[in-house]
Amino acid sequence: MDQAKTITVYSDYKSPYAYLAKDLIYGLEDEFKVRLEWLPYTLDIPSYLGSARLDERGVVVESVRNAHQWRRVRYSYMDCRRQARKRGLVILGPRKIWDSSIAAIGMLWAKRQGGAVFRAYHDRMFERFWRRELDIEDAKVIAAVLAKAGADTTGFDDYLAGEGRREHDAIREAAEAAGVFGVPSVLIDSELFWGREHLPEIRETLAPLARVAGAVAETSPPAR
Repeated sequence: MDQAKTITVYSDYKSPYAYLAKDLIYGLEDEFKVRLEWLPYTLDIPSYLGSARLDERGVVVESVRNAHQWRRVRYSYMDCRRQARKRGLVILGPRKIWDSSIAAIGMLWAKRQGGAVFRAYHDRMFERFWRRELDIEDAKVIAAVLAKAGADTTGFDDYLAGEGRREHDAIREAAEAAGVFGVPSVLIDSELFWGREHLPEIRETLAPLARVAGAVAETSPPAR
């Protein structure tokens, strides 16, 4: 039996684009003889889009963002909601810029406990965060999601404070050395693809690994 090729996928729970791409990327394992290696890449959003905080009514109460950045952010969320509605997903714009590193370390913990636990955690994190149901900066909340996904959380607090944080930071450094700057990003050997609009090219690259000879799905997903 041919061994599956490993391709790396970088994701961040606070990215609506990563949420929209998640299920589409899962499908690559069904179409091709590949194994997806999901890794966190925690975005530093204020460095390129500024930052802002809204109150419960959606009124801006704090902002370090210029007019261009506001137009870009507003369009991005409008477009993501438009694409989400087509697939029955809910995307509610967050009221602040979140530090998603604890959730990312939770991803690494879930991966250690097997594919089923990882998948359950990954799906729950995205779905509930974008419904504004999760405080992803609260370690207890992340531990609860892990437990709900079937993970043994014994030792998670120590992992979060030590080894997990070091692993998270090392993954980020390695990702940036490979050219990663945003999510979703897919790395096949040394070739980097950013955004779900590149799924057709990813499929072309993986065509020799198609599970059915000559079958490469044709899709033209909307722009990231």
